[in-house]
Amino acid sequence: MSYSPPFQINNKIIEQVARIAELTERISASANLERNPALRRKNRILTIQGSLAIEQNSLTLEQITDVINGKTVLAPPKDIKEVKNAYEIYENMHLLNPFSCDDLLNAHGVMMKGLLNDAGEFRDHPVGVADSSTGQIIHFGTLPDYVPEMVVSLLKWTEESDVHMLIKSCVFHYEFELIHPFSDGNGRIGRLWHTLLLFSWNPVFAFLPIESMIYKKQQEYYKTINYCNDAADSTRFIEFMLDTVTDTMNSAVTATDQVSDQDTDQDNDQVTDNITKLLSALGTSELSASELMSRLGLSHKPTFRKNYLSPALEKGVIERTVPDKPTSRNQKYRIKRYDS
Repeated sequence: MSYSPPFQINNKIIEQVARIAELTERISASANLERNPALRRKNRILTIQGSLAIEQNSLTLEQITDVINGKTVLAPPKDIKEVKNAYEIYENMHLLNPFSCDDLLNAHGVMMKGLLNDAGEFRDHPVGVADSSTGQIIHFGTLPDYVPEMVVSLLKWTEESDVHMLIKSCVFHYEFELIHPFSDGNGRIGRLWHTLLLFSWNPVFAFLPIESMIYKKQQEYYKTINYCNDAADSTRFIEFMLDTVTDTMNSAVTATDQVSDQDTDQDNDQVTDNITKLLSALGTSELSASELMSRLGLSHKPTFRKNYLSPALEKGVIERTVPDKPTSRNQKYRIKRYDS
């Protein structure tokens, strides 16, 4: 079966892809997500909360954090189970092949274990998607006999198409929801797989809470899906999701910049504090490195040089008594004499 999802690549989409590529390089270069596990964990919790909140999960960010940390939370058992399942699959997302139907089924099995009798299996009955506000059926999923074939074809197209992954991931997301292959959990799996596809393009997407941004735009999200259903074309959904990815990345850039500024401020504060201690220890004396370490209560020479002596020398607040021979055995240090 030849599968070719209907959509158009327009100038707006091209500009969006270029902008996201630029933001990806910026976030990757900052490396704050890699060296800041607290920020990664915060984003992971935001991801889970956002994706589950769309499905009416009632837990707050604080409660989700407690569940993940193994604390007791007073909440509906179903909601707690949803959080545990989502956390498990997102934490193991890097092990999934984004083009494997078996991995897709396994992911659904983890996401919906203890919640559905047919977790990890394609549905065997027709389904209709209802408008939550009116209760009216707005879309019928693919007939169950055709679901496996349609999903495999979609995965194959996603793997083999020459279209940029930023666009393909959006098309997959929309087409997956159109097929609606499971009896429940289609939304959260579709959003997970969108993130997985982006992660396969660039690892930085593993910890960007795109699902949280979708939650903030929930009404527009469903409105756009409905529009595309009527138009039989996913172009508008591609534009919406690329905007959503861009908004998520802009927020991430702001967050990483703030972390960087905080780290710099903390480093500067620490350097200032260490230099103050060193100057206090020196007083009006001329002391060797060993004597200074003794007065400061330090025993590890590399730490003393890195955190105390070198910063004070670089700042120009102390000087060597034998400046022409920095490694002299007679070397001592004193507060800089500006009249010398």
